[in-house]
Amino acid sequence: MSRLMSVVSGPYAPPVPTRELTAVSADGARLHVEVHGPEGAPAVVLAHGWTCSTAFWAAQIRDLAVDHRVIAYDQRGHGRSPASPACSVDALADDLEAVLEASLAPGEKAVIAGHSMGGMTVMAAATRASFREHAAAVLLCSTGSSRLVAESTVVPLRPGRLRTWLTQRVLGSRAPLGPVTPLARRILKYGTMGPGSAPHMVEACARIVHACPRKVRYAWSQVLDLLDLDHGVRSLDVPTAVVVGTADRLTPPVHARALVAALPHCVGLTELPGLGHMTPVEAPELVTGTIRDLVTTYATLKEGA
Repeated sequence: MSRLMSVVSGPYAPPVPTRELTAVSADGARLHVEVHGPEGAPAVVLAHGWTCSTAFWAAQIRDLAVDHRVIAYDQRGHGRSPASPACSVDALADDLEAVLEASLAPGEKAVIAGHSMGGMTVMAAATRASFREHAAAVLLCSTGSSRLVAESTVVPLRPGRLRTWLTQRVLGSRAPLGPVTPLARRILKYGTMGPGSAPHMVEACARIVHACPRKVRYAWSQVLDLLDLDHGVRSLDVPTAVVVGTADRLTPPVHARALVAALPHCVGLTELPGLGHMTPVEAPELVTGTIRDLVTTYATLKEGA
């Protein structure tokens, strides 16, 4: 059982999966995978972001698992997936391929939703054979494909070299986060959530983020610093919806708009006023509803098809 089960409570407590499995990536990395909901139901695959875990998708899992088969996995080094010395965009793509192959039948289609680094995972995997076999549609939440540090507004300065340098130091800090204190909650809310976020949402996100090992957090921050997946966006030719909060400091709306301009088959951009980076937690009904719409439109077999 995940240690997050004991520290995240209420509506954001991770649901108990129907079953668990281990996917083995190309380099041997082992990935913890949870399957929720009825077998044979339309499939949804959820990829979480940097410093998070399957617990981040608790609200979506609880709603969707009533009538969908929901597959959520821990990125390497996060949650219950062991850390690996290999941290790269190729590793992210390898891992998603491994999860798809382990959890879906040959040729089975799914809607794949990625938040933040999970969205980057989808972009990295866009040309991979398993992704193209299984992806019916995609949801990109609060994510970007390049210039993540340069465009971040976590440091409240004008754009330029100084802000970029300071942002690199903040996001790439090796310092331990420590316990979830009132100060820690305020810092996390400022950096990742909208100003109107409810205390229980901030608490849930803080406990999830603080559970990420410090070395894992730092290793992946270095990958995100150098990220350039613009080519992956242009290759992502399945129907793709994009969601972003207008108060997102980590991946501001400029990223979402760039994605919309570059995607071959964008089916909509939703900008959520006043919301921050943690859109699946801050706007659970909207994110869940968007996934449901994608399943209904693109992943549910029509009678006689």
